[in-house]
Formats: sequence, structure tokens, C-alpha cells
Amino acid sequence: MSEEFEFTLPELQEGEVVDVPEILPLMAIRDIVLFPSMVVPLFVGRPQSLKAIEEALANEKLIVLATQKISRIENPKPSDLYPIGTLALILKTLPLSENRLKVVVQVLSRVEIQEFLQTEPFFKVRAIPCKEEEPEVITPEIEALMRSVKENVEKLLSLKGVLNPEIQNVIQSVEEPGRLADLITMYIKLKVKTAQELLETLNGVERLKKISELLLQEIEITKLQNKIQTEAQEEIGRSQREYFLREQLRAIKRELGEFDETETEIEELRRKIKQAKMPKPVEKEAFRQLKRFELMHPDSSEAAVIRNYLEWLIELPWSKSTKDNLDLKHVKQVLDEDHYNLEKVKDRLIEFLAVKKLNPEAKGAILLFVGPPGVGKTSLGRSIARALGRKFVRIALGGLRDEAEIRGHRRTYVGSMPGRIIQAIKQAGVNNPIIMLDEIDKLCRDFHGDPASALLEVLDPEQNKEFVDHYLDVPFDLSKVLFICTANMTEPIPPVLLDRMEVIYLSGYTFKEKLEIAKRHLLPKLIKEHGLKKRSISIPDEVILKIIEEYTSESGVRELERKLAQICRKVARKIAEGEKGPFKVTLENLSDYLGPPEHLEEMRLEKNEVGIATGLAWTPYGGEVLYIEALVLPGKGQLILTGSLGEVMKESAQAALSYIRSRYKELGLDPKFSSKYDFHIHVPSGAIPKDGPSAGVTMAIALISALTKKPVSKDYAMTGEITLTGRVLPVGGIKEKALAALNKGIKNVIIPAKNEKDLIEIPQDLREQINFIKVNHLDEVRTLVIIEGGGEDDGQKRKAT
Repeated sequence: MSEEFEFTLPELQEGEVVDVPEILPLMAIRDIVLFPSMVVPLFVGRPQSLKAIEEALANEKLIVLATQKISRIENPKPSDLYPIGTLALILKTLPLSENRLKVVVQVLSRVEIQEFLQTEPFFKVRAIPCKEEEPEVITPEIEALMRSVKENVEKLLSLKGVLNPEIQNVIQSVEEPGRLADLITMYIKLKVKTAQELLETLNGVERLKKISELLLQEIEITKLQNKIQTEAQEEIGRSQREYFLREQLRAIKRELGEFDETETEIEELRRKIKQAKMPKPVEKEAFRQLKRFELMHPDSSEAAVIRNYLEWLIELPWSKSTKDNLDLKHVKQVLDEDHYNLEKVKDRLIEFLAVKKLNPEAKGAILLFVGPPGVGKTSLGRSIARALGRKFVRIALGGLRDEAEIRGHRRTYVGSMPGRIIQAIKQAGVNNPIIMLDEIDKLCRDFHGDPASALLEVLDPEQNKEFVDHYLDVPFDLSKVLFICTANMTEPIPPVLLDRMEVIYLSGYTFKEKLEIAKRHLLPKLIKEHGLKKRSISIPDEVILKIIEEYTSESGVRELERKLAQICRKVARKIAEGEKGPFKVTLENLSDYLGPPEHLEEMRLEKNEVGIATGLAWTPYGGEVLYIEALVLPGKGQLILTGSLGEVMKESAQAALSYIRSRYKELGLDPKFSSKYDFHIHVPSGAIPKDGPSAGVTMAIALISALTKKPVSKDYAMTGEITLTGRVLPVGGIKEKALAALNKGIKNVIIPAKNEKDLIEIPQDLREQINFIKVNHLDEVRTLVIIEGGGEDDGQKRKAT
């Protein structure tokens, strides 16, 4: 039921009988169910309904009213109407327009539609009155129910503010349960389906019980509605009061000649937005947020959020950029000043600048420097920025696990702010800085999201032109930024992310390169940092080389820098204590500054050993020398592998044993050796996990030596993957492995023949110090390194061809 209808009680006198014909016109009504005892106005506009009203007026003014099951149907069929309706008497009609009529009807009783006799041009039906069931005696239970319902309906009307003495008298005068139930329906908002169920309930007591339940629900809903309205009115009243007070205060300040801080702030923000030279869509959003800010109380929390957001938009360098220094000779000079060697990286940067010089609209490059720690990846990024004349910002990605750190937090969260990329742009103050994403291989992922996936958009030249930070929610052009990423290895980087970057490998330094780096860069910097003068300290080349060989074991120069810094500290202490220099560090007094050598003869073989072969491995921190040991023990042919070996290394050991079993005649072994002995292969440093195919050749040689009881030459280091037939397959990290061998004093390195192409990457001076022996088959390796007769190695016999 809807309260917009004006319901009243019928005015028929008690006992008055209305003669009801059997055949009557029917009018379909929508969104309302009418009950006996109602007088209600209806607005009629459908042609079918108008003709039904016309037919009723021409006879006894009686009409059947039936509710539609689906209100949106314009021309209902008999099946679209409920079978129980009401009989109504037309009291008055009032034309509203040519095709619209207001009809006031008095509902008399329930009727059941027996048959539709006519559907066009209006419904004509055969209907009979429904037999309602009223109790013959009002029992105490029924009386209690009726009193409860009357009290509740008065309570409901009181909550709605429509209770008056007239209505109260009408309610209290009703004595029949069914008639009371029908009367109360006009005060409750009922859904059509619920109201129809009440209409079809012919037992008066049952109908009253249902009404009692619905009445209680309506009271609770009305209480909540009143509470919500009261709170809303209080809030509106408070806001209006504050608004008027602020306006009055503003007027008073104007009269007194005092400025309004809020107005001044808004005007200042408006001026800064215009000066920021934002793109049109961004400027439009900024002014929209400023307009919202004007309507808010300056001390409200939301105003603080919008103020912070506008400040971020204003401070971002939408149109500020630095001009690149495209003088290629100057760039080369700066890079040479800061870094020794690294020619491949320098050439790539100069190529980028050459393209930029010919095509100023070229997109920013995305480079990935991969190499062990301490080789100068981060410092190289700073040098590139200095050479180009660009601003440099570094973002550390190690351990980053939240996607919002890249894309930013949405402004709905407390303490939200833009992501690291936008923060870096703001920090640089220009829209074309060099942004270094350090340690990109150490990103994490968990339930917060995957930062590596978020970087896909940042590092894609086709997408980052319109990078949308979640906090800003407007696009920012990152295509002018030169992104440089660093990593120790490429394996942890997702392939789709790696595909967007140009990978440049930075291998470890040779002794000569470390010496030059120490003389040109490390020592001058450390002397200055420790407050020394150049003449106060002298470290000859041979001393620096000894520090490199015996006090450090690394691919980069960080440990070397720490050792030189230790010397500088001790010299600074001597000067501070009053000693006079200059102080010269010599081979004899070096231990006074650094203590005894830390890596002298570490793991270096002093003589040729049976069952021990020297292998080379690659790690994220540079090359490593591995001394792989093999023992043959009485047993049943079991292969024992120790040293925290991965699956690939285990398979290499199994392949080596299968190769040896296939060549037992050539090796002079007992045909049943594989069932008489157990074979134990161990790779030292057992606590460190190891894996990869590079040790296949070394494990095979160690096992052959142990079985034949012939020693392996200590002057050879080897690397390569083997197959079951003994073929030697290519591996990676040749330069790093060669450096590791040279650091241990091993100058003969056996490599797969197909790795000859990798020798181009090795500096000329390193190639001159190492004798690279290229092999295709394990038989060639065996001939070179296995010493026949068990005597000392004859280097001339094994000189590479």
C-alpha cells in the first residue's frame, strides 16, 4: 500500500445491502491491493480501464478490481491477474484530461473471479462474493490479539506523527478481527505480493495474526527511519550553522582588513595549478578537486587529503626537463674519467646518444646491467647521468613485496601516497631523469601483489607514455625517462619483464684492471675522504697487487676499497698522534696495516693428486674454483654424491660414470668394476648449494683418476658439460671462470671448443696470460690432464695445440 492514497471508511449504514449482479465489468489495477472498508481515489488512463468504468457507470456503478501480477504489463491478459479481487462501488468521477479520469471508489467485499466472459474492449467477468470466516464468539485470546494490534497501530501512527482522535475512535470502535485487519492495512506499507496474500486469507483471526507480525516489523522500520532522519537533519543543521558562522567570520575579517587564510590558500593553489603547465586532462582534474576543496571545511580530514593530492600534482615536473649533452666526445671523456674499461657499456650509451642526436623524439632506453657485486653497476649509472647532464635517482628494489610501492596507494586509504616511480620523478624535479632500479632480481611477491608485474607497464616503452599511478589517478609520461636496472643474475627476473630490457653483462675485473681502478679512482677518493694529502701516503703498484691477490677474493673492488680504506685510517691515526710522514706502504710492512694474508694459498693444490680435479664454476658473485674429489671404495656399484649438489650436477655425475663404464677397456679397468666398488664424489664447501652442468667434465676426470690411480695435473682447470658418449658441450661464464683460475695461479684452462666465440669478450691482456685449450671430447681432456705413470706433470707434453 502507498500512503499517498487518501483512505477513509465507507459510509454505508450498518445492515445496508447492496444488490450485486453476477456479471460485472473488471478493471485491472497496478501496484496496489484494495481491501474492504476502503474509500480510495484511482487515476485511470488505459483505454481498457476507461471503458470498464464507462460500463459500470451505465449500470449499478459496481466494478470488480483485480491487481496485476506484473505491474509493467500495459495490456494484461486474464492470466496476468490475481483470481481474488474486490467489489467496489464508484462514488465519484472527475475528468482530468481527454484520456485521463479520477475515480473515487468504495471497496465493498472480496470476490472470486469465476470466469472471464469478455476481454475486449474491456474485461467482463462472472464473480461471486468470498465467504469470510469470522468467529462467533470473541474469546479472551482473540480479544488480547485485537487489543495488542490496536495499541501497536496507535504506536505506529504516533511514530509517523499522523495519530489524531478521529482515527483513534475509528480503530477502537471496530469489533470484528477480520474487519480490523482490513482497516489496518491502509497504515502499513505492504508489497503487492504480501497484500494479496492477506486479501486471499479469508479467516479473520488468521488475517489479524499476520497483520500483527507485519505491524511489529513496520514499527521497527519506522523507528530506524526516524533515527536516520534525525541524524541527517542534525548533520545538515550543524553544517549549515558552521557555514553561516564561517561566512559571518569572513565578513568580519574583511571589515577589519584581515586576510582569510583559506581563501588565500585556494587562490595560491589555483595560481600554482595554472603555472604547473599540466596536460589539459590533468589540469581539469586539478581544478575539479580544487572546487571540491573550496566547499569543505579546511580542518576536515577529506580537505587534508585533497590538499595533499593537489600539492603532489603541482610539484610534479609535467613540463620541466633537462637538456641532454649530446657531445659524444664529452660523454666518452666523462665515462673514461669515472670508470676504467667497460668499453661495451660505454659504446652502447654513445650509440643511444647518437640516435637521440639524429632523432630527438626517440624513446628512452631501458638497460639492465648484470654482474657480480662491486663491479660498478650503480656508480656507472651515476656517471651516465653526469655525462648526459641529467638528474639521477636511485630506487632500491631489494625485498620489495608490495605492488602499491610501484603503482602507489589509492587515496581511499589512510596515509596513502604515490608509488616509488612518481616519488622519484618528484625528487628529480624533471620529467627526463635517469632512474636506477637497483637489485631488480631481488623483488619478492606475496598476498600484497607482484611488484615485478607492476613494473611491466613502467618498463614498456609502448605503455609508459601514459603511466597511471593509483594515487594520482591521472596519466604521467615516463617515455622520456632513461631507466637503468641492475641485477646479480637474470634467472629470478620474470621472462616477460626481462624481455623489455636490453641486458648488458659486466664481468669481474682482472688483476690489472683492479690495479688501474685502485690507482685512478679508489685511492684518490679515499685519501680525500680521510683528510689526507697525496704526499702523506704512498702505496706502490706491487703492494696493491699483493693486496688484490692475498687480501681479497672477489670479482669487483669493494673488498679492495675496504682494505685501502683500512690503510688510510691507520695512516690518519699516526698523523693525528703526531707522527710525521710521508708514510710508505711496502711489501714488508703491509702486514702491519692489514694483518696476515687472508686468502694466501687458500684451497690451492700443492701437488698432483689422485682423484682430485680442478673445476671452474660460475656464481652470481663471479667465478669460483672447485676442487672436486672422487674415491673408489669396496661395495656394490653405488654412486654417492655429497656437497649440497643440485639435480643437474647429480645427473652430470651419473653421465660421467656411464661414460667410464662404456670405456672400461680403454681405461684398463676390470669389466666388473662397477659391481665391485662404490663411487663417492664430493664437492667441498658442503654447506653451499651448487648446481649446473659446468662440472660434468671435472667430475668425470676425478672419477677416472680415482679408478686408474693416476694423478691429475694441478696446473689445469676445466669446465664443460658432458654427454653419455663423452662429447663436451658449451657452458656460460667463461670470462668469470678464467679470472677465477688466474686468481689461483692456474694458467691452463680447458674449455669446450664451441665456447671459442666467448673469448672475444675477454680482454687481450687476460687472453695473453691464460692458455685456453679448446676440446670437443672428454678423451682429449683425459689425454691432457691425466699423468701417465703417476709422475710429476711434464708441461711440455700437454702444451695446447
